[in-house]
Amino acid sequence: MANMGKVGEPNVRVPMKTLGQKEFLDLLITQMRNQDPLKPMSDTEFIAQMAQFSNLEQTKSMQTDIAKLRSGQSSQYALGLIGQEVIVNTGANDPAKGIVTGIQIKDGEPIITVGDKTYTLDSITAVRQAAAN
Repeated sequence: MANMGKVGEPNVRVPMKTLGQKEFLDLLITQMRNQDPLKPMSDTEFIAQMAQFSNLEQTKSMQTDIAKLRSGQSSQYALGLIGQEVIVNTGANDPAKGIVTGIQIKDGEPIITVGDKTYTLDSITAVRQAAAN
């Protein structure tokens, strides 16, 4: 009899896409338990595997930090646009033009408000000092 989740639905195994620290250590322990006792894993192999894993973890951490830094810089840039006149590529033949009146953050990305519409920073094609009235 298959394992059932909800009534009448079998459980589905979803494969993991990444190998985390716990999974790596579980594999390492399994490898050590099942190694040939006459030809055990050498210390250098073990240390090399641990160093590779440590390097991978540091790289992942660095990627996360860089993404946070980029997000912060984009937000600061967007804040500096408030009160500035921008030209925005709308995808049509006639680009939009107006004063940035506000920003909002959606999914970690700043969105500028021009008039009653919102645009992403990558749609800006020009920025000018707003004319004083």
